[in-house]
Amino acid sequence: MSYNNGSNSILKKLRLKNPKLVLLESCCSVEDLKIVHAHLLRTHLFFDVFVASRLVAFCIHSTANLLHYALRVVSQIKNPNLFIYNALIRGCSTSQYPQNSFHYYIKALRFGVIPDNITHPFLVKACTQFESAPMGMQAHGQIIKHGFELDFFVQNSLLHMYATVGDIKAARSIFQRIGRFDVVSWTSMISGYHRCGDVESARQLFDRMPDRNLVTWSTMISGYARNNYFDKAIELFEALQAEGVVANETVMVGVISSCAHLGALAMGEKAHDYVTRNNLSLNLILGTAVVDMYARCGDLGKAVKVFEELPEKDVLCWTALIAGLAMHGYAEKVLWYFSEMLKTGLVPRDITFTAVLSACSHAGMVERGLEIFESMKEDHGVEPRLEHYGCMVDLLGRAGKLGEAEKFILEMPVKPNAPIWRALLGACRIHKNVEVGERVGKILLEMQPEHSGHYVLLSNIYARANKWKDVTVMRQMMKDKGVRKPPGYSLIEVDGKIHEFTIGDKTHPEIENIERMWEDIILKKIKLAGYVGNTADTLFDIDEEEKESALHRHSEKLAIAYGIMKVQAPAPIRVVKNLRVCEDCHTATKFISKVFQVELIVRDRNRFHHFKEGTCSCKDYW
Repeated sequence: MSYNNGSNSILKKLRLKNPKLVLLESCCSVEDLKIVHAHLLRTHLFFDVFVASRLVAFCIHSTANLLHYALRVVSQIKNPNLFIYNALIRGCSTSQYPQNSFHYYIKALRFGVIPDNITHPFLVKACTQFESAPMGMQAHGQIIKHGFELDFFVQNSLLHMYATVGDIKAARSIFQRIGRFDVVSWTSMISGYHRCGDVESARQLFDRMPDRNLVTWSTMISGYARNNYFDKAIELFEALQAEGVVANETVMVGVISSCAHLGALAMGEKAHDYVTRNNLSLNLILGTAVVDMYARCGDLGKAVKVFEELPEKDVLCWTALIAGLAMHGYAEKVLWYFSEMLKTGLVPRDITFTAVLSACSHAGMVERGLEIFESMKEDHGVEPRLEHYGCMVDLLGRAGKLGEAEKFILEMPVKPNAPIWRALLGACRIHKNVEVGERVGKILLEMQPEHSGHYVLLSNIYARANKWKDVTVMRQMMKDKGVRKPPGYSLIEVDGKIHEFTIGDKTHPEIENIERMWEDIILKKIKLAGYVGNTADTLFDIDEEEKESALHRHSEKLAIAYGIMKVQAPAPIRVVKNLRVCEDCHTATKFISKVFQVELIVRDRNRFHHFKEGTCSCKDYW
């Protein structure tokens, strides 16, 4: 066997020093490892258990985690000891196949090797990695059997495992039995509460903690974001800064995604600035979050700028920009960026196609949408999912091709779900097709009798056809079944603070001035400009004056009135609404943009509407 100069220097060390110690000192790379391994086999030093153990440990602890090489080494060891089995169990627990940890645990037992308090935490970690509660319970049983249930590190690993798999009762039981707590114990329990949606208990534990580290802050902020407590996530980030803690990339992903959901552009800009000032790495995950935030907050210019400046982009990053463009109705740009992404060699994901098809749907690009749908499987190997079929139904339905949309549903290779039928029902509302609407509505009410949206859509169809008896029947059915429509609300950010408005809510400290602004100034001016209330979607058989009065209490009108009071031109007024914008609010907002010479950017449940000079970017097609 021939060696290069580097090899000779290592072998010289082996000859001059105790070879057992040299193994610990000389292996600095995979190449070194292979050289040492070959020499140890040739000189029979490998068969010293201590040396072989350290060789296995090097494989597992190296940054490359050379588990495959460790397994080759172990196959040459006649009687592996506990140290070797622990190393293998540890290596498997962080590998692509963590369940293999159990294979080596069982093998150790079979050969009479007794596990210790080092073995079990890694065995439990393997269960945590693939989130298997049954395997975790088996590991717990082994821990009890071998007498390690009271070991602090074993308890912490069990607590983390149960919290991760969602067994909060078992996690709480272990937490209450731990003799002493460290940051890991507290943080695991907080994470467990967040996973099961018990945000209040998580916060109580967080407030009780004597000491918190960055992981704890990150867990709490991410938990708030995951459970849709976006305002709380931002508040906690401000508290973190007040305590002098410097956030990391994980924290900032939670904060920036919360700003995106709230449509809080000013807060999002501050968070982005924080990332820059603190030299945090705009890695793929954080960079994608920033792109998504700017797009969802209505600033596409900055979204594109950040995207273009990212040194590395994966398919999720491209998808974030494509989805943002789709929400704003820029179908041509969506198709351009989609084409550019394909040129890079990246394979689009299912969510990428959802965004592209949605853009085609909202732009009325039927033929292009059909082409892309057909290309999913044929050209890209992506099997269409239910959401893609839903996009196609929406595409055909919005274009008025209700018969084709219904035929498409009936000929689907998979069973259509409620959202697919609801897309067709929504198209029936747009095109005032009572016949198809009744047929589809009946199917939906059988599938999801507790879903308020089905009743509301069908009621809208009846109301537009002046079939008030049928509207009454729908309302009575909702009442009998205890079904309630979720309240509409609108958010507006003013001076870094989020203000929420709902119908009938009088809690805002300036509500009297806001209502006066709407009734006495805005409404009067837009009526003089030609605005007439559109009462088609009012679900009551009452006179037109009462219907119009009901329309003027919609939450986005209050938010817009507040924006006109507080936002200084030329800054646009940005409003986020949880429901679809109704036709009357859409019409009124167009008039407001013209009469008051203001730009309004409204994000509803489906898309963005950019109002300027009396027109909307959706071209009244939403």
